[in-house]
Amino acid sequence: MPDLYDTDFYAWTREQADLLRAGKLPDLDAAHLAEEIESMGRSERNQLTNRLAVLLAHLLKWRFQPGLRGNSWRLTIREQRRRAARVLAQNPSLAAVLDAILADAYGDAVLMAERETGLPESTFPDECPWTFDQAMQDELKAE
Repeated sequence: MPDLYDTDFYAWTREQADLLRAGKLPDLDAAHLAEEIESMGRSERNQLTNRLAVLLAHLLKWRFQPGLRGNSWRLTIREQRRRAARVLAQNPSLAAVLDAILADAYGDAVLMAERETGLPESTFPDECPWTFDQAMQDELKAE
């Protein structure tokens, strides 16, 4: 008989929630439940990585295309800073792995900046030129 987890995920989640609420712990699908909880944690980390990638891409564009700076870039930078800060505030344990997250995000940011600017990848530094705190600063300097 097919497993409800594989055939109707929504129904499986409802069933697991009902079992938890009823205290029927032996009836839980513990292996899949653990897998889904871990997945939720990865999702939060990925959310922060994505926010930082967009932020860093715009910071690269700001630095390397000063003649094209505009309100749209400035507002995207502000928005991504707010969103990244919110993810981190809701998941403070991610602070322990910020360096790794920033490095992952920077790789994506370079690809985005290369695509959006038309500048070659070699234009951009090999490693992120900002620490997390520097990237999150509220001011945009004419670098």
